[in-house]
This record gives sequence, structure tokens and C-alpha cells, in this order.
Amino acid sequence: MTGQPPTGTDTGKPHPARMYDWYLGGKDNYPVDEEMGRQMLALDPRVPVMARVNRAFMHRATRWLAQNGVRQFLDIGTGIPTEPNLHQIAQAVAPDARVVYCDNDPIVLAHAAALLRSSDAGATEYLQADARDPEAILDGARKVLDFGRPVALSLVALLHFVSDADGAHALVDRLLSELPSGSYLMVTHATADFTPEESAAAIEKLKAAGVTLALRSRAEFTRFFDGLDLVEPGVAVVHEWHPELGEPVPGQDDGVIPGYGAVARKP
Repeated sequence: MTGQPPTGTDTGKPHPARMYDWYLGGKDNYPVDEEMGRQMLALDPRVPVMARVNRAFMHRATRWLAQNGVRQFLDIGTGIPTEPNLHQIAQAVAPDARVVYCDNDPIVLAHAAALLRSSDAGATEYLQADARDPEAILDGARKVLDFGRPVALSLVALLHFVSDADGAHALVDRLLSELPSGSYLMVTHATADFTPEESAAAIEKLKAAGVTLALRSRAEFTRFFDGLDLVEPGVAVVHEWHPELGEPVPGQDDGVIPGYGAVARKP
């Protein structure tokens, strides 16, 4: 990335959002992010495919939710804007959809204007808040979303950066507790189920750089949906969740994608 980094940006250690941007071919990253990204590629050269598969899941799940009547979305861990963004997918189906984005990366804040280009009938807003501060997120989201009507809570490629010690399940429970019946939870999550040796090495490399990576098994991932009604086909390898709703990602079938995705409805 050229120019001065936004105020508050730590360019001394890699950041997951900036690494994700590098995997997707973006320019909003720094040498430290590229260096760690290359180390991850050395362990598994398909990491960029995984990043695109996660993005494609978000597109398909958002499209499914909008087609099934959801008009409000709360997207936490938004990441650096890469078009099409969630609001563009939702508002293409339902122009009156309202979207609140939330992230704690100053670079995302610097690009927030790209996230705020709503349709005339809908609305988008951006919150600068940490995923581990659900009260701040909820307070900010209430200014745009009507918590008396269903909300889709999007946590795509986020929870594997929140450890059990940091209360990952309690975080999800707290956010869902404020949302009414008929709301949805959409999540993707990396796993070590298919690549245990490579995953163990990735965890150690990221830990040494100050980044938490909490890979969870299928059973541990499924726990996030306790008390919710899973949408068919339930918990699936990410690219196998309603593939008919989007275009396949090149390379997604060249080996196992080590991640799960699911959408579930709050009764």
C-alpha cells in the first residue's frame, strides 16, 4: 500500500483483514501482511482460493436471505471493501435492505465511503468497533436497524480469530439475544479437520506474529448454532452451501476446502 497508513494502523504486525485483502489481490496491505501471507501460501498454496470461497459464500448466503424476506443485515468483521459488497448483493434483490457494517481496522474505516453507497430505498452505515465489544455494536446498530424485525447477523471468516478464552460463543449468544425471532446467523469458519499438520504450523506462525487463529472442528463450529434452526443443507464445506446461488470459484474443487459454512434461523 502506498502513502501514509491511516491513524491507528499497526504496520509492525500482520492483520487478518489486510492479509485477506492480499489474498484477494487487493492493494490495501503492507509488507508485513504480504510476508505472512506468503508463509501461509507455503503451507497451503490454496489459501487465496479459500479467501475467494469465503467471499462467494457471503454472496450466496446474503442472496438467499434477501430472497427469503430478510431486509436487515449486521455484518461484523467486514474487512476491506471488495465489490460486490454485502449491501450490493442484498439491495440487488431488495432495494429497501438496510445494512450495518462493523470492523475495527482503521483501513476499513478509511474506505468506509465505499460501504455507504446505498440504494435510495435502503440504507447502509459503518461502525468502527471491535467484535469483542458486542454492547458497542448493538448500540450503534440500533440507530439504523429495527430490532423489532428480523436481522441477519453475518460473521464471515471472523470467529476463527476469536478464541474460546476470549468468549467466542458468549459473543455470538449476546448478539443473538438482542435479535428477534425470525433473525438469522450466517457464519464461515476455518477448520483443521482436513489439514491437521498444515493447520498446526499456521497456528504457530500466526501466534508468533501476534495473531490468534482458533481453528474449530465441525462439532465445535456447529455449537455456534445451538438453539437455532439450520437452513438446509445445514453445516457444509463452504463452497457446497447452495452452490446454485452463485458462480463457482476457480480452483474450489481442486482438493478439500478446509472450512465450514452455515446459515440458521432464530426460532
